[in-house]
Amino acid sequence: MTQDGDLDRLVRQRIRGLRVAKGWSLDDLASRCFLSPSTLSRIETGHRRIALDQLAPIARALGSTMDQLVDTATDEDVVIRPQRDVARGMTTWNLTRDGAPNGMSVAKLRLTVRSPFRPGDELPVHPGRDWFTVLSGTVRLHLGDRIILVKAGEAAEFSTMTPHAFGAESGPAEIIVILDRDGERAHARRSAQDIDT
Repeated sequence: MTQDGDLDRLVRQRIRGLRVAKGWSLDDLASRCFLSPSTLSRIETGHRRIALDQLAPIARALGSTMDQLVDTATDEDVVIRPQRDVARGMTTWNLTRDGAPNGMSVAKLRLTVRSPFRPGDELPVHPGRDWFTVLSGTVRLHLGDRIILVKAGEAAEFSTMTPHAFGAESGPAEIIVILDRDGERAHARRSAQDIDT
């Protein structure tokens, strides 16, 4: 880690920002990371170099990690662009990037077809759980042998080991969906197969 330049300034801003967000004074943070308030003040203002043996206890005290404090990943492209899946009647806005915490994936979907499957098609199953809330319209959830209508303002959560699919009931519907790691992989794999065919 360089002690000057943009990274150094960023680390100092993150330390101060996290401390202030917790409502802590320099004394509060100092007592938690076993450094003096004057040392922390000089670190935050750039009047003292940040040593690695100081950075670790500061990060721990702030509920962060050294990696998070020194992360230089740039988020140059912060715009979320929709991906259309005409075959399945969906437009998807991925709201999480690859490598999201705990393997969770969040997306907004606009559904325009009643069901992406034809009568007699086998509904997919995979390990995991799906959860969604309906923003507008009504969603037609095929869950095993049941068809459940989920209206705007309602939510559904289910085991994905039950054969399932969902579509729009009498007009477009928009949902926010949360998929665990297994669900995200299965849905991504299914989208890729649909595109290939």
